[in-house]
Amino acid sequence: MSSSEPVRAVGNPVVRPISAAEHGAFVRAQRSVSFLQTPAWGRVKTEWRSESLGWFAGRRLVGAGLVLHRPVPRLDRFTLAYLPEGPVIDWGGEIGAWLDPLAAYLKAHGAFAIRLGPPVVTDTWSAAQVKEGVADPGIGRLTDLPGQGSHPVGARVSSRLKDAGWLPQSPQDGFGVGHPQFKYEVPLAGRTEDELLRGMNQQWRRNIRKAAKEGVEVTVGAGAQDLKAFHDLYVHTAERDSFTPRPLRYFETMFAALSAEDPERITLYLAHHQGDLVAATVLVRVGAHAVYAYGASATEKREVRGSNACQWAMIRDALAAGCDVYDLRGITPTLDADNPHVGLIRFKVGTGGRAVRYVGEWDLPLRPMVYRAFDLYMRRRGR
Repeated sequence: MSSSEPVRAVGNPVVRPISAAEHGAFVRAQRSVSFLQTPAWGRVKTEWRSESLGWFAGRRLVGAGLVLHRPVPRLDRFTLAYLPEGPVIDWGGEIGAWLDPLAAYLKAHGAFAIRLGPPVVTDTWSAAQVKEGVADPGIGRLTDLPGQGSHPVGARVSSRLKDAGWLPQSPQDGFGVGHPQFKYEVPLAGRTEDELLRGMNQQWRRNIRKAAKEGVEVTVGAGAQDLKAFHDLYVHTAERDSFTPRPLRYFETMFAALSAEDPERITLYLAHHQGDLVAATVLVRVGAHAVYAYGASATEKREVRGSNACQWAMIRDALAAGCDVYDLRGITPTLDADNPHVGLIRFKVGTGGRAVRYVGEWDLPLRPMVYRAFDLYMRRRGR
């Protein structure tokens, strides 16, 4: 995601709870924020207790974060305080001035540890680099390739967190219990539809044209019936691709909560061919950041390329909405052609764009003994 640009604080901000309305207003004032840091997301994660915190410089709200509290098994008075892809603060400033008061507040209110994921980039790789890396048997991982450009804020944040006793949590393969450190993104700012199409590889352009020629129609879903149709296809996809699907109730809650906060926050896309649902996707947008959140596809009629049609519809709508980036979410950093995860990278790299590495998730133990017990518990259950 693009880094947010909250108001720069003067001095040391003070952390205290804020209302959902205050939090929502702060989010709307930012160019780009992860949807995981909106107050509505706390209403989606019903298994966690949520609260909105604000950083104040005097009376000015200069930063905000959604905190999800997870209790420790058999120690319910302590919680893991989790800020996914947040908080929304000035990460280019002195981060101790922001994170120290956060730690003090959360420890005083029963947290045994903090886990956060700074929305800060450390490395990027072009589509051409990724493609060449997959083709080169001597390259096993993205990190074996030279990154593009300079990302001094990311390097500084990582260094400062380590020096302050924070512990990195992102696994080597890029996927873990939290949110992915490596993502694939398509920059949109300043580009036209024609330029985006030219940036895609030949296969993607061919598939988009194929879907149009075959008469695939992409519409925006509305109501419970369309959401149920998406979920049925999503469950079918999960069975085919061997992952555990979320229940329909989760998506009902997600659409209700995000739509209540902003009617344009979440959109369901349905691709039909001759009356058959062949693909469906979910797009979430906060400000200038558009995210491909979920997708599903039929095993039959894959040749009509409904998935590509849905992706192109989402990209076009994100561009029309003035978004800076279209975020295809997580990838693993493997470039080994024999690794089963490399197929996901091949699919996403076809859009053009770039692979991105973020700072990743970090833990700060506030009560070390409880943290060690929690870490042991998570390891035993496979996290």
